[in-house]
Amino acid sequence: MGSRKLRWRVAELPTTRAGVERAFSYFIAGVRLGTLAQMIPAVHTGVTTSPHGAAYLACWIAAAVASVTVSVVTLVRRRPLGATASAADFALACLLLALAPLVLESGARFGTWVAYQPGYALSIIITASGVRSLTLWAGGLLGIVISYLVYLGASAGGSMTSTAVGNILTYVVYALVTRMFFGYTRRIAHDADTSRARAAELARREEERRAQVMMHNGVAVMRLLTEPSTEAARSGLIDLAEVELQRMRSYLRGGAQHDDGAAGSGHRVTLPAMIARVCDRFADLNVDALLDLGAGLSLPAAQAAALERALESLLLNVRGHARADGVVVHLDQDADGNWTLTVRDDGVGFDPAATTGGIGLREVVVGELRRHGLAVEIESALGEGTTVTITSRPATAAVGADRDALADAA
Repeated sequence: MGSRKLRWRVAELPTTRAGVERAFSYFIAGVRLGTLAQMIPAVHTGVTTSPHGAAYLACWIAAAVASVTVSVVTLVRRRPLGATASAADFALACLLLALAPLVLESGARFGTWVAYQPGYALSIIITASGVRSLTLWAGGLLGIVISYLVYLGASAGGSMTSTAVGNILTYVVYALVTRMFFGYTRRIAHDADTSRARAAELARREEERRAQVMMHNGVAVMRLLTEPSTEAARSGLIDLAEVELQRMRSYLRGGAQHDDGAAGSGHRVTLPAMIARVCDRFADLNVDALLDLGAGLSLPAAQAAALERALESLLLNVRGHARADGVVVHLDQDADGNWTLTVRDDGVGFDPAATTGGIGLREVVVGELRRHGLAVEIESALGEGTTVTITSRPATAAVGADRDALADAA
């Protein structure tokens, strides 16, 4: 039961830097305790055959205590040892290798766990490779290799030379592999954390943009309601305010988050009917809606909602700033099914190059429509009115960057 629970905990570790460090602590404890388990069966034989049994047992106990201590400390800390503890770990492995010739019988340095020192040193190399200091790691590895040469002594000659060289290469190879393992895994965790932070920041910015877009038309309507106007115009504004109120309520309940989902479900909106409905809310502007050439056109719900918000924002701008005598809204469709919606007013216009874009035209019109796959082109000049062209075709390179910087005082 405990083993099953441990496996579950390892599988559920988060893919963060903290989660990776905790996984390292499990790995280190497993290697150190596994090495200790291999050392235990041979301890009795080692004590009885050693020329200095008490010294052999003392060295063995030191190795065992260090293995258990490192395992417990790393599990409690939930990360590998620090630089000081790792240095002590390397030093103990070097010391045990250097003392081994004094406590082992002649000819017992190869082939059994009675001579546990080389295996114990390998466990140190594997687990201490997680230390962040490259100098400490390289120095510890060099110390173990030198101590192993001391351990070999005269036994390195003759038929055991190949075994001794193989063991030294094993130390070096395992050191390099585990160092790469620790470093690369930490890099993956760092990149994952960075990506999550970036995604959270983008989500926050997107939510701010959505809130700005959602609030813009409502704020513009409220501002216009505070200004003197005819009863007919005021009645139209009240109707529009009710529409914006419902839209803002939907957004606050989270409904605005599912626009794209509605589109994905196959729901479509008839375009001429939607445009006519919006134009009816601005009867005071003398809007001339020419929609016959687009009869039967329909759009996915999310795209239609974005277009409706954009058209409302354009007409609100005309009402609040253009001082226009009339507005023409024209819908056209070609033989390939592509459509174009043009909104033209004869108001005061503006100079795009000299005006900083506001949230209305910049986000509700240009940004929102482009995010839904529609092309937007705005042309205006002082005293000559403004023309906004929205098409189903992709935006072309001819649409200059200056058309993204558009005025909106609302």
